[in-house]
Amino acid sequence: MTAYGALATLAAGLAIALLVGLLLYFGPGPAARAGASTTVVLRPGASVPEIGADLARAGVVGSDTVFILAAEGTGAAHRLKAGEYDFPSGASLAQVIGDIASGRVVRHFVTIPEGMTSQSVMETLMRADFLTGVAPAPPEGAVLPETYEARRGDERSAVLRRMMEARDRVLDDLWAHRRADLPYRSPEDAVILASIVEKETAKPDERPRIAAVFVNRLQQNMRLESDPTVIYGLTGGRPLGHPLRESELQSQTPYNTYKIDGLPPTPIGNPGEASLAAALDPPHTDELYFVADGTGGHVFAATLAQHQQNVAQWRLIEARRECVAAAKAAGKPPAC
Repeated sequence: MTAYGALATLAAGLAIALLVGLLLYFGPGPAARAGASTTVVLRPGASVPEIGADLARAGVVGSDTVFILAAEGTGAAHRLKAGEYDFPSGASLAQVIGDIASGRVVRHFVTIPEGMTSQSVMETLMRADFLTGVAPAPPEGAVLPETYEARRGDERSAVLRRMMEARDRVLDDLWAHRRADLPYRSPEDAVILASIVEKETAKPDERPRIAAVFVNRLQQNMRLESDPTVIYGLTGGRPLGHPLRESELQSQTPYNTYKIDGLPPTPIGNPGEASLAAALDPPHTDELYFVADGTGGHVFAATLAQHQQNVAQWRLIEARRECVAAAKAAGKPPAC
């Protein structure tokens, strides 16, 4: 190549680079709309012209030709990634190309609260409209409650599999380090007890103590007498809509721990890691009873006589609450 030809090639390259730079930062784009954004889904395997056409059709870029030229000129054309993108109104070509080349896709999340039943887990997955396909309901207690990230188009069955694998990893680790004298025949027994602990208290610091009460009762061949197990046997874990009635406490179901010995046949929900840890490493105590204390927590007892005193105190609290509520409904000052 002659010196003149080399200079011409260099000049052409510089001109292209300059043009690309101008296109990226000052090129035509859609008018910005305050607070607006546009979502575009780029399919796997899409060519640069297809991506440019999708973006232009959605109004993200002003011209697919300009997008193609800028992507090729910057070398980003071979790094563009499929996925769902959310572009702010009036985004520059540099921002659009940078987002796609970096794979800065929209992040979706599925949150499974602690204690949620497996039926409710499936309903949550079905409501996630960014997921696809169907999945069979998992066994009760097989899912780890957590927040899981997913992308648009992910299979529900794949997300559910991640939830179940996460539970298995946590359970395997906790089982390997469990307290030595626990009355469990298998890890599944620990999951059952953990699911009861999960439903009995909303206070994290109470979980180990409640687990200890139930472990103590199992070791002494005492029935668990847990209200949440009664509810699960009646409704599958759905709220009753009213306080437990005496007739419901007498219900004959495999889950009524006032009527059956030992653990119910399955978990009554999906316990979180903290409840699993409490069930597998509870503190050594002599406590056998607990009852609500009126503050959202519980008061514990080692003897029946002590427990009966605590129950009497709780009934006084309940009676006063009912009195105050009735007076308020009647528009009168409470006489209690």
